[in-house]
This record gives sequence, C-alpha cells and structure tokens, in this order.
Amino acid sequence: MNSQTQKSIIQGPAGALEVALDLPAGESRGVAVIAHPHPLFAGTMDNKVVQTLARAFVHCGWTAVRFNFRGVGGSAGSHDEGRGELEDLLAVVEHAAPASAGQPLALAGFSFGAFVTTHAFQRLAASRAIEKLVLVGTSVSRAPAAPIDPAAHLKTLVVHGEQDDTVLLSAVMDWARPQALPVTVVPGGGHFFHGQLPLLKNLVVRHLSSPSA
Repeated sequence: MNSQTQKSIIQGPAGALEVALDLPAGESRGVAVIAHPHPLFAGTMDNKVVQTLARAFVHCGWTAVRFNFRGVGGSAGSHDEGRGELEDLLAVVEHAAPASAGQPLALAGFSFGAFVTTHAFQRLAASRAIEKLVLVGTSVSRAPAAPIDPAAHLKTLVVHGEQDDTVLLSAVMDWARPQALPVTVVPGGGHFFHGQLPLLKNLVVRHLSSPSA
C-alpha cells in the first residue's frame, strides 16, 4: 500500500499465508484484519477497495492487516469456496491479534471477503469483543452470509453500491431486512466504487470515529 507496508509469511491451515501490515503514525489503538474479494475473479489483498479500507483504518489509528487467501499470491493451497478461507482469516487474527494479547480487534471485508468476514465475526464474537465490523459489497448470493447479532449493529457498517451488478443491492437488502440491519447505499455506486473510493474511505472513517455500543 505504501513504502512502509510490512510483508511477511505466516503459517496457515493450508500452509504459507502472505500477510501485509500497515502501521498508524502514532500508537496503535488495535488491529483490523481485512479480507479481499473472490480469489477466482482476480481478488487479492492489493485490491483497491481493500487498500482503501486499510487506509481508513490506519487514518483512524488502527494497525491494518491484509492477507491473501489460500491459493492467491504467495499463499499456499487452493480455493475452498469459503470454508478454508474462513480458517485462513481466523489464523491471521490469531497471529496478528491473539485474544491473549488483549488488543482491540476489528474485522472488515469486501465482496467475497465480506461474506467470509460475517462468518468469522459470528465465530469470534462468542468468545471475544470485536470493536468494529465493516462490510463492503457483501457477497450474499453465491453462499449465505452469516447474520449479524443485533447487539452488534451499532458497531457494524454495511456499505453497498446502488448500481452494483455483481451483488445486487436487492439481494443485500433481502439479507439485511430480516435482521433490521442498516445498509448505507452509495448512489450510483458500482461493485468496485470506481471514482468513489474517497467517499468510501470517508464513510469508513466516520464509522470508526463514532462510539460503539
């Protein structure tokens, strides 16, 4: 993302996992783990939306951790339709922000990465506090995204483009409606928010700057 990005390889469930870490200017307020879009459609941790999410977290004082799912870039293994990818995400969380360290944790994801993040949030929230959850262009069609506990709605930001033709806004609303989970709609926005990444960053910064219940 920038000249200060630290890249490394950690051990994941399927072998090596490629990880990129960006530090804030001052003392870190916690660790944000960010998941990228679909590996079979050129999704990587260097995706522009993923990098925008990382910049927003760093701007707000968080350490941003991106990683490549299995089979992408320097990460070993092959695509596992979300099952193995969930284990990859959990392994990155355990490496970058183990519960024993007591660091605040945030989760974020884009598209397929947001789908995986919903399941990681569901898995982790039972045993540890997650301060912020950011879901962008959430994939809900190929496989069901996990519901978000109503108690976590104030700490959750769901952003979707009005004209997203990869994941239809109507599908996201069908997922969100039974939960009464608010969705922030970007007028005219497409799946990749072309020309609107500064707006996306500002929405995330505003969410990260607001208090959570």
